[in-house]
Amino acid sequence: MGNSAGDTDRSEKQLDVVGFGNALVDVLSHQNDEFLKRINVEKGAMHLIDSERSAELYSLITERKTVSGGSAANTVIGVGSLGGSAGYIGRVADDDLGDIFVKDMADLKIFHNTPRAPRRDSTGRCLIFVTPDGERTLNTFLGASNGLTTSDVDLGLVQRAKILFLEGYLWDLPRAKQAMEAAASAARSNTKVTLTLSDSFCVDRHRDSFLNLISDHVDVLLANDHEILSLFETENLNLAIQRAKSIVSLVSVTRGPAGSVIASNSELVSIESAKVCEVVDKTGAGDLYAAGLLYGLAQGYSLERCGKLGAIAAGEVISHMGPRPETNLRQLAGELA
Repeated sequence: MGNSAGDTDRSEKQLDVVGFGNALVDVLSHQNDEFLKRINVEKGAMHLIDSERSAELYSLITERKTVSGGSAANTVIGVGSLGGSAGYIGRVADDDLGDIFVKDMADLKIFHNTPRAPRRDSTGRCLIFVTPDGERTLNTFLGASNGLTTSDVDLGLVQRAKILFLEGYLWDLPRAKQAMEAAASAARSNTKVTLTLSDSFCVDRHRDSFLNLISDHVDVLLANDHEILSLFETENLNLAIQRAKSIVSLVSVTRGPAGSVIASNSELVSIESAKVCEVVDKTGAGDLYAAGLLYGLAQGYSLERCGKLGAIAAGEVISHMGPRPETNLRQLAGELA
């Protein structure tokens, strides 16, 4: 799909962040721990499922909220809400859910021109079960996103990015893995290549190849504490951060209510988590923290200011159901943004 004449100005403009991830439609529902045991899933984890399992789980949901999403898509939408410019690489099908996804991106002014899959390859979806403690358990049918290849990647879009943001979930897919490597290789010298580890189970599956990707291409590494401990096979967070710093220029580690840590070769900053009256749904917390951090890095802000933006964005998204901000983050962040 090429750019239309109306997109000429946008297509030539440098973008703050270009995200690269699984393009999915999220289906969220409130469930209890007993439900998770009954369907035999690991609470708080991301499970890859096939179309039959997706249909089975969907049939068990009576009340639901549907929104187009995917981890990296949530992040670039957060960047846009903060006032930044963003693009997205991710594959949906030529079907109704794909139409919803493409329209959402256009309405939010996220530049997205990845070719769509034929209708027979349905758009991927993620069934997200949110328990009363706000924890989210993901069950992902990748659908059309599973077919993303190097030929689908607009390398020109990558080269317009100040920051290329790679979603670790995509590393499960061999063709998508090659596409991610191609995008990282195509990034210009002034483009920061950023990777989020996405999920500790994903790290367990791909530890060695993740480390190779990080060593070869990654400038900025994002993780939560469980993911980075898994990556370096240690129970010592300080040691894991030190090891990360030896291979990347910047590492950011989120720790839930304990806040986050951002470390470079010359600086170590601790950030408090945002004050939230009630944690309703943790879906998208890491994605929106990444949005604030990456937006700040793209503007050249201090690490402390970047981390505070991340905390504000994450705090907003966990205060309601769904993985996207419902408040204008730029207004919420005030002078910080």
